[in-house]
Amino acid sequence: MESLRMIENWPVSTAAAAVVRADGTVAGSYGPADHRFPLASVTKPLAAYAALVAVEEGAVELDEPAGPEGATVRHLLAHTSGLAFDEHRSAAAPGTRRLYSNAGFEVLGDHIAKATDIPFAEYLRQAVLEPLGMASTELSGSPAKDGVSTVADLTRFAAELQAPRLLADRTLAEATAVAFPGLGGVLPGYGHQRPNDWGLGFEIRDGKSPHWTGAASSPRTFGHFGQSGTFLWVDPDARAACVALTDRAFGPWAIEVWPALTDAVLAELRA
Repeated sequence: MESLRMIENWPVSTAAAAVVRADGTVAGSYGPADHRFPLASVTKPLAAYAALVAVEEGAVELDEPAGPEGATVRHLLAHTSGLAFDEHRSAAAPGTRRLYSNAGFEVLGDHIAKATDIPFAEYLRQAVLEPLGMASTELSGSPAKDGVSTVADLTRFAAELQAPRLLADRTLAEATAVAFPGLGGVLPGYGHQRPNDWGLGFEIRDGKSPHWTGAASSPRTFGHFGQSGTFLWVDPDARAACVALTDRAFGPWAIEVWPALTDAVLAELRA
């Protein structure tokens, strides 16, 4: 895809990107597809997917207690547990605010590790990475932010998110629909959003503005971006997904160039 060549002009040392169609085929790829990049918060959708596998296996339930008093696995996945951003302390009652929380995903990882008697990084490998052939992806620490992967591996995950093999269709549909509708909160890097809609481990675009996806992205678009200069989105209306990984921390440069790339990709797909 010609649109992916736009990453050549990004102010980064190394970047790679790919587009994956709903049928799992790679529509285009540009840059070093096998270069391993830190994912930062693009780790969260992978961790969430492992959690959903654990739910389907019966190891945990979405509405069982987990984390602070009154919170559940569902609250942790949807950033509504009330846990603070990077501290294991409660800053709100569960279900009342969308408080984006790395700590929540760390508590979630510990909860699943205890329920399965398998360290969470190993559970993620067995439940998601190995079945999808993501051999270059690993979790070396926090389930919120310490994943490392390649564009080639994430194209496999992007295909799974459009035609799931590891989860039932209804489970993925629930994970990518709004959980706890109407809650406001801060979208990191983009300020307060009302509502600040999320599913279970996936951010949902809806009508958010400003946003890291494009002006042409459908409201149903879901995914995640990371502070290491990474993103993954799936646009069900466009029947496609896009992955971009870089080696430069998120900042004004990304706010400027990411939406332009997304809109160019969507325009090329339509054409």
